[in-house]
Amino acid sequence: MEYTLKAHMPGLVARVVCEVGDTVEAGQELAVINCMKTEMSCQTEKAGTVKEILVDEWDEMDVGTPMIILDAE
Repeated sequence: MEYTLKAHMPGLVARVVCEVGDTVEAGQELAVINCMKTEMSCQTEKAGTVKEILVDEWDEMDVGTPMIILDAE
């Protein structure tokens, strides 16, 4: 089953803290969004393996923009 981590707020991608192939746990931070000089963590709700990273640092995000796809357990 696939799970897509989506941006929960508008802003710029400050950093991506995972790589394709990483095994991640539910609640783990996968990326950080910078909004108005405040950094907000983007955490996965599901455990799994990172399948695809759809964003790069400094990409502009809107609410609901797909960021990272996991093969969820």
